[in-house]
Amino acid sequence: MKIFSRLYRQVMMWAVHRHAPVYLSMTSFAESIFWPVPVDVMLAPMALAKPELAWRYAGLATLFSVLGAVLGYLLGYALWEPLVEPFINTMGYQDKMALAQQWFNDWGIWVIFIASFTPIPYKVFTVTAGLLHMVFLPFVLISLVGRGLRFFLVAGLMVWGGVRMERKLIQYIDLLGWLCIAAAVIAYLVFRH
Repeated sequence: MKIFSRLYRQVMMWAVHRHAPVYLSMTSFAESIFWPVPVDVMLAPMALAKPELAWRYAGLATLFSVLGAVLGYLLGYALWEPLVEPFINTMGYQDKMALAQQWFNDWGIWVIFIASFTPIPYKVFTVTAGLLHMVFLPFVLISLVGRGLRFFLVAGLMVWGGVRMERKLIQYIDLLGWLCIAAAVIAYLVFRH
């Protein structure tokens, strides 16, 4: 079944849409607060489709991701009890929040860098930073560095790999897609409580 190659072609069409930068900015902002889909899913095909704009796209993703992080921080700081805590409880994220608080205790400010650069859900740490009243300016600066490194790395890889990488990717996209689904199912079965 060639579901992933069809989906890939659709994503590439969206990546060249005239409003793609606006959608990227909105996704970057929302992903830092609540959106579950990583920004890279949109940034990578956009950078691949228009490599001459890749650095601009990475800059937009970084800027709007950090702006979203600031809102997440403010939500945790000022609206934890009336707004955020009920949402966390409804979504079943209590364990993730407890883990985030433990990581803050263990690693301090560096947890923001780790969460902003890696696939760890950054949104959990933006809200937790506010909840724990982390010093605001270091939070913003570390977020800028971590998010910037991640998004400029993604854009750079797309520019560097270019058409060669796209040819290889399209050749194996269906296999890679099914392997990712299998890995997710196995991880769920192994780590479920």
